[in-house]
Amino acid sequence: MQLMTMRSISTRLTSLLMALVLLCWPAAALGQKGKYVLGIGDKLSLLLYAGGELQLTSGGPIVLTISEEGTITLPFLGKAKAVGLTIDELTHDITTRLKEDYFVAPQVILSIVDYRSKKVYILGEVKTPGSYGMEHENTSLIELISMAGGATEKRGKKAFVLRGAYEDIASGGKIDELVEKKEPIVVDLQRLLERADLTANVRLLPDDVVYIPPRMFADIAQSKIYVMGHVNKPGIYDFQDGITALNACLLAGGFVKFAAPNRATVTRFENGKKTIIKIDLSHVREGKADDFILKPGDRVYVPKSWL
Repeated sequence: MQLMTMRSISTRLTSLLMALVLLCWPAAALGQKGKYVLGIGDKLSLLLYAGGELQLTSGGPIVLTISEEGTITLPFLGKAKAVGLTIDELTHDITTRLKEDYFVAPQVILSIVDYRSKKVYILGEVKTPGSYGMEHENTSLIELISMAGGATEKRGKKAFVLRGAYEDIASGGKIDELVEKKEPIVVDLQRLLERADLTANVRLLPDDVVYIPPRMFADIAQSKIYVMGHVNKPGIYDFQDGITALNACLLAGGFVKFAAPNRATVTRFENGKKTIIKIDLSHVREGKADDFILKPGDRVYVPKSWL
């Protein structure tokens, strides 16, 4: 009973902290909603007033869908280009045209009611996984988690952001295979959700896929190292504490004849950032330079010699 009580208290504290983060974070992000660029399939709500009176006979807003041609069909004006414009730009364009030909001081109220053109996908341990429209250009990971009802108690410590993987998922791709094949951005959910550290937040892009695995998930990207390029056995290897870049290359069978270990690199993904570290493995092998200690998920690459 005491264990359940402590767990309940911990869950409530986490939820409270999450709520505080969401109260603070959108304050900056929501100011960017006017910068959302409209696309095909987005649905808009239109109200038109002139002389203080509603000018459309329906008695309420008209819903307009942006067509495959990138246009909407407006009362009085007919077709108008919408794709590539922001709501503010489209509102100004409609108001200007109505003022020139139809009304004195028209008031156009235009808003987005359904974001269809730019999607992100979230899978795993959230309450409502699935596809979500991006509500503005700076839609972030924490906002997507909120749209999906929040993370569940079964979530693990990490989230994976896979750039441009929406079509892969839509066509039946398996998320664990995508995590292994692609170069996911790995996000520390403990920092983001439990400590409210917004430096761990990630700005999402259209067609991104976010995966929050369960606690017992075999963390592929974070339990492996990758050795690629001109080594005898390029591939994926188990991470070992203390393993270095040179040791990883030796584990992969050593360098091939035309390798250039002096121009080797280590690619590391941390906190949503990609870092490429240059390392001269020829000097390391000769004892002229210190070796580089790897972290889980690091990718060692040995290029081909220029000679």
